[in-house]
Amino acid sequence: LPSTGTRDGQTRLIKDNGKVEAYQWSVSEGRWIKIGDVVGSSGATQQTSGKVLFEGKEYDYVFTIDVNESGPSFKLPYNITDDPWLTAYNFLQKNDLNPMFLDQVAKFIIDNTKGQTLVNTSTQFSDPFTGAGRYVPGSSSGSSTIPAADPFTGSGRYVPGSASNAVAPVGGIDPYTGMGAYQSAVAKAENIYFPKKDAVTFDQANPTQILGKLKELNGNATEEHKLTEDDLIILEKLLSVTCNTSTETPTAQQLQTLWKAVNWPEDIVFPALDILRLSVRHPTVNENFCSEKDHVQFIILLLKFLNPKGKQANQLLALRTLCNCFVSQAGQKLMMEQRDEIMTQAIEMKFGNNKNIHIALATLTLNYAVCLHKVNNIEGKAQCLSVICTVMEVVQDLEAIFRLLVALGTLISDDTTAVQLAKSLGVDSQIKKYVSVSEPVKVKECCRFVVNLL
Repeated sequence: LPSTGTRDGQTRLIKDNGKVEAYQWSVSEGRWIKIGDVVGSSGATQQTSGKVLFEGKEYDYVFTIDVNESGPSFKLPYNITDDPWLTAYNFLQKNDLNPMFLDQVAKFIIDNTKGQTLVNTSTQFSDPFTGAGRYVPGSSSGSSTIPAADPFTGSGRYVPGSASNAVAPVGGIDPYTGMGAYQSAVAKAENIYFPKKDAVTFDQANPTQILGKLKELNGNATEEHKLTEDDLIILEKLLSVTCNTSTETPTAQQLQTLWKAVNWPEDIVFPALDILRLSVRHPTVNENFCSEKDHVQFIILLLKFLNPKGKQANQLLALRTLCNCFVSQAGQKLMMEQRDEIMTQAIEMKFGNNKNIHIALATLTLNYAVCLHKVNNIEGKAQCLSVICTVMEVVQDLEAIFRLLVALGTLISDDTTAVQLAKSLGVDSQIKKYVSVSEPVKVKECCRFVVNLL
């Protein structure tokens, strides 16, 4: 293997003692990570491929999927005659994994079997969840009894510096569909991307892992910061109440304990920040931290973590917490009142190459765009448009770009002044390159709709 890869996710196949292994370059970890054993008991070619034996059956590929760093890995067998989406769905079902991984697993299969997947040329599409009626823009949406994947998806492993978390829609086929769901042959696709009406939040989590990390770091904390066993039980209860559809209300004692935890030293605070990120979605918690009484301390705390020299895990979770503040009226009011200070500090997070931080920054901008579209504040729109232009210059991750495009479209929808402002900033020339993006299709489609407004 070369000492370094050229891009995140780059794949290399290495022959070792007669078998072929697949490695992927991880920018965040700075190393090649083995992702599976690929084809060929005898180094076979595509035409004469050998098979890998798994659970008594032969497969073209048997990949190793690591959901998180501390948990077990799972084997994913695949034949090139299989449907990647159905394979991904069955894999998640079999291993009791979150269905939000569907797009990611299917894309992984497609990316790592390029040139060997048999394409179904039928005009009928099978839904990735149910096998019938994938969404096709401009046509009637298929029926599904399982919530569709949200466009703002990512993986759900706990490691704060890793994948983006996302919210699952309440039901039906979501317009922000993933790979394989759109056919460019469909004429006159409807703009289902913007103006966005609701905030995008980061909801996915593994409470067991968060609490496990909190307890581990608490064991190394100084006496001044160490939480008692009762404190840990209180936080566990808070996490349970705010992560589940519970009728219980978080108590003042739980919120005081959380505040104590989020004031831990920067090197150990991230699991407490993750609990804050999840808890602030609850109306009671949102009202408590974002009300006139406590909001100054709350904002000072979060902005402290948006320090370019700080830990990336804290930067990421502070941005995600700010995004989640938009779920309730108290949070929206606070975020709008403190918009200038928050956005000025947040834009510093554009530096570096952490795509998850970039996605969170883009989501924060999008949530501001949602609020600004409702109140039509041209000063706020000008600031957001400026942020979009600045961030687009440095961000390369296409999920972040997509969210910035949705934010841009939301800001300029039904507002000729905002359109002129965007033009004066040179946005039209800045985004044109995304019209020709092949994957994901939602970037190209959304960009075309924005271009049509400019």
